[in-house]
Amino acid sequence: MTDTVTAVRAAEPAEAVTAPIVDVVVPVYNEEVDLGPCVRRLHAFLTLNFPFSARITIADNASTDGTLAVARQLAGQLSGVRVVHLDRKGRGRALSEVWQQSDAQVLAYMDVDLSTDLNALLPLVAPLVSGHSDLAIGTRLASSSRVVRGPKREIISRCYNLILRTSLQAKFSDAQCGFKAMRGPVAKLVLPLVEDGEWFFDTELLVLAERIGLRIHEVPVDWIDDPDSRVDIVDTARKDLRGIWRVGRALTTGRLPINELRVAIGREPLVEGVPLGMVGQLVRFGIVGIGSTLAYLLLYLVLQPILGAQPANFLALLVTAIGNTAANRAFTFGVRGSDEAVSHHFQGLLIFAFGLLLTSGSLFTLHHWAPGAAVHLELAVLVIANLLATLARFVGLRWVFRQSHASDTNRNNQKGVNQ
Repeated sequence: MTDTVTAVRAAEPAEAVTAPIVDVVVPVYNEEVDLGPCVRRLHAFLTLNFPFSARITIADNASTDGTLAVARQLAGQLSGVRVVHLDRKGRGRALSEVWQQSDAQVLAYMDVDLSTDLNALLPLVAPLVSGHSDLAIGTRLASSSRVVRGPKREIISRCYNLILRTSLQAKFSDAQCGFKAMRGPVAKLVLPLVEDGEWFFDTELLVLAERIGLRIHEVPVDWIDDPDSRVDIVDTARKDLRGIWRVGRALTTGRLPINELRVAIGREPLVEGVPLGMVGQLVRFGIVGIGSTLAYLLLYLVLQPILGAQPANFLALLVTAIGNTAANRAFTFGVRGSDEAVSHHFQGLLIFAFGLLLTSGSLFTLHHWAPGAAVHLELAVLVIANLLATLARFVGLRWVFRQSHASDTNRNNQKGVNQ
């Protein structure tokens, strides 16, 4: 069931109503006391110190006090102020609703307590207005940020961001600072995939943005903690951990259409055939290769006395080839889910056959010229042969999974045609 949304705009002549460059959203819940001073201060700043046309949108998400009445009064008194009312509570829900409906080029938001110095607003939105960046966040954790808050919140914030870096490989520094902005066209593509409607909304949006390849601009801010914050830290932490688990599982299983969004937003490779993040792929492929080689050598040493050189080489290479394909599929090339998994493993086995030909051929050659070769000499020859096989595997798997991305794109484009 969708939220009921109503909008009240300041009374202006019809010809004067144009889409602003920046829409600053202030989400509120039961803030009848602080809302007036906040909006008036923000309005004065935008009028006197801000070079872009701007609108203030008060997003009231199911307040039960006089917040909505105060908001409507402000919209009637101040030009460029409007009110959007939602029947359900949730900061993320309010932001998603308002941002997706907004006609502005850049969509921003800030907390009603104005903890962040407003002088950071222009550095926040300027890279988005220029089109250089897609999403911008204020960060309280940069070395040049000036922050006043208690040790409890400081520790919680840093621990939370550490959890994000270790569990979801997040690169952004501050997930929960209430000071963010996003380009409108990009927001309309990404926001429908963000499920959380509360405090985890920011984190989920940023993780998706990173995985898609959006440019995220970070702005060090001056920030003073609001001692009257209504946030339930324990409940929020519990929901955040559940959100991390949900998003991590969705990324692992391939439920999120990351590749399709990259194409839609224009983050596909710049040069056909050259994958995104080639350096990272090589590093990850190397890590998988080292693990596979160690496993291969261990299996060979265990099986060789029992089965002999050629059968031991075959079994050791087969087992590690299957594991290698699965690991590279998910870890190196970012292909998730079960789609085409059987095809990928079949093609991986064809690459394995080439590696088997190299290693078996090298053993055959060694035994032909040195029939009594020791095990350590066999291992040395196999290591060299495996290096060549590894190079062939990288080239082969890159082709396999590039074809997978191309198939995803074609399916996505076909869906668009059919619709």
